[in-house]
Amino acid sequence: MGDVLLEVKNLKKYFKTPRGLLHAVDDVSFTLERGKTLGIVGESGCGKSTTGRTILRLEEPTAGQVLFEGKDITKISKTAMRKLRREMQLIFQDPFSSLDPRMTVSQAIEEPIKLAKLIQDKNQRFRRVLELMDTVGLAQRLVNTYPHELDGGRRQRIGIARALAMNPKFIVCDEPVSALDVSIQAQILNLMKHIQKELGLTYIFITHDLSVVNHFSDDIAVMYLGRLIEKAPSEKLFEHPMHPYTQALLSAIPVPRLHNRGERILIKGEITSPINPKPVCRFANRCPYCTDVCTSKEPQLAEVEPEHFVACHNLSSLPFNARK
Repeated sequence: MGDVLLEVKNLKKYFKTPRGLLHAVDDVSFTLERGKTLGIVGESGCGKSTTGRTILRLEEPTAGQVLFEGKDITKISKTAMRKLRREMQLIFQDPFSSLDPRMTVSQAIEEPIKLAKLIQDKNQRFRRVLELMDTVGLAQRLVNTYPHELDGGRRQRIGIARALAMNPKFIVCDEPVSALDVSIQAQILNLMKHIQKELGLTYIFITHDLSVVNHFSDDIAVMYLGRLIEKAPSEKLFEHPMHPYTQALLSAIPVPRLHNRGERILIKGEITSPINPKPVCRFANRCPYCTDVCTSKEPQLAEVEPEHFVACHNLSSLPFNARK
């Protein structure tokens, strides 16, 4: 294993509801090497965004550890965390709602620099703003433009520039292109890849679009109802998905082929409630390969092949995992 920047151990985030504890993130563990991208995928409500926000301590974890460069940031004070956030940033899903409509482009990019007191001199700050605009591909003529005057792609470039203003090492990208047109999505993804290569950034890329995450991420983690159920290098996961849920997700990706298009796997059954869930497999109600052990014991994430982790009781007996 290379230089590990982030290590998450048994991370949990529960929310109190009138009906009990909602297990948004439940016992999630993974490591992320410096300069790499981990894609986190799953359907809406599986805990992807909450995982990212809890890692950054925008949501306080219920339990677990988040080791950033070997230091457990769940134990440090809020003042120390505020300083550390210079190295850990977030790119939001909706670029319009995450920007202050009363601020011009230059003011929006300058704001985090002023708040963190990184550059005191006003002229130097403005030069830094122009530099950041150039980095993210925003024309300098837009310095006094307001967010409502720009399209979604340019607004998201402002969001990226704001994150880069702090000179971070690590960025959580929370569905950064899902609100954009397909043609603009490719531009933003290419920009983010270029910036990562130039600045040596480490990303967590949260999305529900598997076709996007395949090309953007080094490793992919699949979540279901707060649990991590499969994690592998992206190429390996797409070539040989092992968990029934991952298999069903991948079968839903549109493939432009006239012949041998592959059969889509339809997931039936009701979703298990995330409120006070029983210690059993959370996918059991919808899994066509469910057996008695699935409804009596919770599967643990285990390494079944080098760098390939899966949480499933019946892994060896599933038809698509049979060895050739």
